[in-house]
Amino acid sequence: MHLGRRAILPLVRTTSTTSTAASSQPAVLTVGHALRERRRFTEADVAAYAAVSGDRNPVHLDDAVARELGGFHRGRVVHGMLLASLFPSIIAACFPGAVYASQTLKFATPVYVGDDVVAEVQALHIRAATANSSAASRYVVKFATKCFMDEEEGSHAIQGEAMAVLPTLELSSESTTD
Repeated sequence: MHLGRRAILPLVRTTSTTSTAASSQPAVLTVGHALRERRRFTEADVAAYAAVSGDRNPVHLDDAVARELGGFHRGRVVHGMLLASLFPSIIAACFPGAVYASQTLKFATPVYVGDDVVAEVQALHIRAATANSSAASRYVVKFATKCFMDEEEGSHAIQGEAMAVLPTLELSSESTTD
């Protein structure tokens, strides 16, 4: 099954103009850093999600129903939870071994099958956490999460917050490729 083109965009510092790409040292997550992923969900993606999740609501699978009964003028819409799955995907790709602990979501506007979206997680708060003295340090990070249409940051499809436990704050080198 082809899941469409996915690209984890490099670490973006939204609170400063300093670039982490120029440094020879590994990038380290700090408050204010944002990670983005651009994605276009295809008909096949939506059909596969419907099959796996059991959510076969016709507004996701049938253009006529989406328009007439759902009021979605452009036809079928992507499942909101499929869009929201981008958030833990970004975190896990950038921090292998991360544990996604919680998520709040507010669905603002529909995303239609074939639309380009950008998902972003931005570190809001970071604290070190250890289970006991022999355990390695882990980090509890609160992220702002948002999904917007392409590069139009004002057109939020989803907004929320997430909490994740990271094994390190060092950004995985595999996550910075386009």
